[in-house]
Amino acid sequence: MSLATELRERPHLFIKGAWVPAASGRPPIEVDDPSTGDRLGAVADAGVADAIRAVDAAADALPGWSATSPRERAEILRACFAAMMREKETLAELMASENGKTLADARSEVDYAAEFFRWFSEEAVRVGGDVRRAPSGANNILVWSQPIGVSLLITPWNFPAAMATRKLAPALAAGCTTVLKPSELTPLTAYYVAELMAEAGVPPGVVNVITSSENPAIVAAMLHDPRVRKLSFTGSTAVGRALLAQAADQVVSCSMELGGNAPFIILPDADIPAAIDGLMVAKMRNGGQACTAANRIYVHADVHDRVVAELARRMAGLVVGDSRVSDATCGPVISAAARDRILALVDDAVRRGARVVTGGRTVDRPGYFIEPTVVDAVPEDSDLIRTEIFGPVAAVAPFTDVAQVVAAANDTPYGLAAYVYTGDLRAGLALAERIEAGMVAINRGLLSDPAAPFGGVKQSGLGREGGHHGIHEFLETKYVAVSW
Repeated sequence: MSLATELRERPHLFIKGAWVPAASGRPPIEVDDPSTGDRLGAVADAGVADAIRAVDAAADALPGWSATSPRERAEILRACFAAMMREKETLAELMASENGKTLADARSEVDYAAEFFRWFSEEAVRVGGDVRRAPSGANNILVWSQPIGVSLLITPWNFPAAMATRKLAPALAAGCTTVLKPSELTPLTAYYVAELMAEAGVPPGVVNVITSSENPAIVAAMLHDPRVRKLSFTGSTAVGRALLAQAADQVVSCSMELGGNAPFIILPDADIPAAIDGLMVAKMRNGGQACTAANRIYVHADVHDRVVAELARRMAGLVVGDSRVSDATCGPVISAAARDRILALVDDAVRRGARVVTGGRTVDRPGYFIEPTVVDAVPEDSDLIRTEIFGPVAAVAPFTDVAQVVAAANDTPYGLAAYVYTGDLRAGLALAERIEAGMVAINRGLLSDPAAPFGGVKQSGLGREGGHHGIHEFLETKYVAVSW
């Protein structure tokens, strides 16, 4: 029996390098397959005592791990990269099963997720410091970077491998130990990654993984444990606000990657075929279930009809289904509740005057499927524009004036990602400067890269992941005044 198969029926937590039963005594959490609605497996349901046991393990491992040389940590992270790439197909099939994403999307995610291990293996040996003479001449100024300590990492369901490695890799590179709490909707991938990391040489207690049905209680317990000094969270803005309030009690350092509402702007001089290609990537990667997904598509009136017609043709041409058994190019959404919420957003837009060009219905088959949908002439006050869709629905609105579209793009509490297509690079850069977002892609539909800083402004988050910035989220700065 393969590890991936065994994990589906192993109701244990991963603590201190071992698989241990939950002390809560509660029944395991069942994991569903969104492509069929059937039961896929089960994982342990941790209680508060289990969470503190994971913190104990991380705290015990911290002195030894933080004292390892940067080179040693780098070599172990590089081995983690190799392990993930070796198990690429198994990981992809596991993610496609518990998440519903197509195998093509899952394979791409493994590549992306593994790259964080390789990137931060290289960053581990490049943490800098500073030595200066004080202006008064009285002493010397030394500046060191040291591991922040035990780090609580909370990840969502939509990218179960990449969201884990994007936090684990910089934390370990910095010398921190971790407690990872993945979503209970897609926990199997995180457990598998933890096992691969242990096989690659990560010492016991450096990475601990727990799952729970009572997330508020166990997270609160860990955030109020004085040994936990870092929280890195990816999820909704509403939950992020609540976690920030709890973290304030112990003044825990927080990195937050929260909700998005990305505008995708097509100017009249854009290369339209290239813009449609980029839009399909930005909108339909992971079936639209990405925080960076194009949420509001603003198209200049001069090219609006052409863009809508071609976008509708491309969306209607997607094959909806389970890619594990077919040539499907669009999988299900994560749950029945998500499906119903998305279709309610479409209905609200239609009531307000929008027009469904293609799709807009469920698919008559088991699982949580929605037809790829294009909705045109969506008014600015509709929920489809104002909230994060997180599904295979493209909301289009025409514009005629650049100042108008910048105002519309910025008229949101969110500011994670934005996209601009134009034939004039200078105009594109000027527009990128005016858009309130942490990341802007110009003439590209994909902007995520482990070597680049990922994060947002406004209520889309705090801090950055990836790039050389990512490791600094897990480091403290120490100043030493010394005379010699």
